[in-house]
Amino acid sequence: MQLSEQEIIRREKLNKLTEMGINAFPAEEYTITDTTESIKQDFSENKQVKIAGRLMSRRIQGKASFAELQDSKGKIQVYFNRDEICPGEDKELYNEVYKHLLDIGDIIGIEGTLFTTQVGEMTILVKNFTLLTKALRPLPQPRTDENGVVHDGFTDPELRYRQRYVDLTVNPQVKEIFVKRTKMFNAMRTFFNDAGYFEVETPILQSIPGGAAAKPFITHHNALDIPLYLRIANELYLKRLIVGGFDGVYEFSKNFRNEGMDRTHNPEFTAMEIYVAYKDYNWMMDFTEKLLEFCAVQVNGSAESTFGEHTINWKAPYPRVSMTEAIQKFTGFDITGKTEQELFDFAKSIGIDVNETMGKGKLIDEIFGEKCEGNFIQPTFITDYPIEMSPLTKKHRSKEGLTERFELMVCGKEIANAYSELNDPIDQRERFESQMTLSERGDDEAMFIDQDFLRALEYGMPPTSGLGIGMDRLIMFLTNNASIQEVLFFPQMRPEKTVPQIELGEDEKVILEILKSGEQVSLNEVKQQSQLSGKKWDKASKTLTKNNLVKVEKIDDNLLMKLA
Repeated sequence: MQLSEQEIIRREKLNKLTEMGINAFPAEEYTITDTTESIKQDFSENKQVKIAGRLMSRRIQGKASFAELQDSKGKIQVYFNRDEICPGEDKELYNEVYKHLLDIGDIIGIEGTLFTTQVGEMTILVKNFTLLTKALRPLPQPRTDENGVVHDGFTDPELRYRQRYVDLTVNPQVKEIFVKRTKMFNAMRTFFNDAGYFEVETPILQSIPGGAAAKPFITHHNALDIPLYLRIANELYLKRLIVGGFDGVYEFSKNFRNEGMDRTHNPEFTAMEIYVAYKDYNWMMDFTEKLLEFCAVQVNGSAESTFGEHTINWKAPYPRVSMTEAIQKFTGFDITGKTEQELFDFAKSIGIDVNETMGKGKLIDEIFGEKCEGNFIQPTFITDYPIEMSPLTKKHRSKEGLTERFELMVCGKEIANAYSELNDPIDQRERFESQMTLSERGDDEAMFIDQDFLRALEYGMPPTSGLGIGMDRLIMFLTNNASIQEVLFFPQMRPEKTVPQIELGEDEKVILEILKSGEQVSLNEVKQQSQLSGKKWDKASKTLTKNNLVKVEKIDDNLLMKLA
């Protein structure tokens, strides 16, 4: 493993601590009585406190030093004074350990008393400190100037998502997104539980990837020697529980779809699905808008949230527009009674990329997605989808060729999908068979036939309405984040590019040792100190510069060398 100069120095400090008998990674419990938050909320002069956190900055001034400690609740100023920490003759704990062997990023425990500085800042006077974890890599050090401009920020999205642990440490505001995410889950649970519905768990590994039109991930069970699929939806299992006698069940499920990644899609995502017996999609629309208003208030303290340039009003009720009306409004085309060929020709005529594998449902979906979705900014229910788009949905009770389905659109994106659930097993079998026909034409998102689910329906499922909500996308709208990666702790990433490992010889190490201070040194002086022959010097210096480990710069007439 190739180490940077800073990493080498920190490991040398670790060795010195070990030689002094200080364990940089102690196992015993460190009892904490306070947090930065509790100290600020209940501050009193000379109060004794015991706290732990990460050292984030410090200003050493001889025998005294101001520093900043960060824990899970925030930051607080701490004051190190040599004579307070080392009241006796032995000043090693301050002079050597604190001043020279601690680094920014180290995790320490502090015991001390509270006081207020002359400028009015709440501060801990350190009486004793304990090293709890030595950080062997340096943290990025963002700084804010007097104009509020942040310099050297840890802002590169690829690094932030890949190293979320660093992101959370140096960008504390990111944590608030995930605090709100948890508040949203808790709010939904409260709403469902208060309504008397039951939280359940269903399988992630499934023999048939059912409940949605999506391309699954495939794996293999060695003991049974059978293919298995990662869950694309939990719908069919939850409906089995309604058959079994539950009046209302819900689940927060991890789902997996082997499809593309973009700002609103991750191959692993969280969905909530709820099914309630003896209800229909009209009841579910009322239920959904009350649910989302409740969640918005619990998460943000208001029924309004900001998303980009839009202020979203989550207060019920929401407008209801049929899909047929929406397409006719924004394209001038009436899809009612149109054949597959007519839909295909129209889609092509308005520049939509379609192909022969697409049936009527997908063609209509493409037309709506391309020409209509983006127009719905405020929460709006799009209702009454064509039957070809909805293989698990009950036929509309009064409109031929349509189903009792709605999707909720917000800022041009779907965040919820709901049906009056199809409970006729004969009709359901015919819908599955139609999906198989699409699969044979090359549609890799067409549904499988789930024979066990059909058997369950044959035992009788009461009239039921179901709702699915994309939780990741919903929290995007509640926290003003345009990218799904911002609301996932660890979004899926491409494999990290590995830096080729460089085998350094003794000659290269000699040069690096001379340059370890980080300062620029005259090329001739480095060469002289290294005591390498001309041939060895040429080879070693070329290896280091070629691999970007050192840089050589010409300033005036002088050649200077430094670590890259």
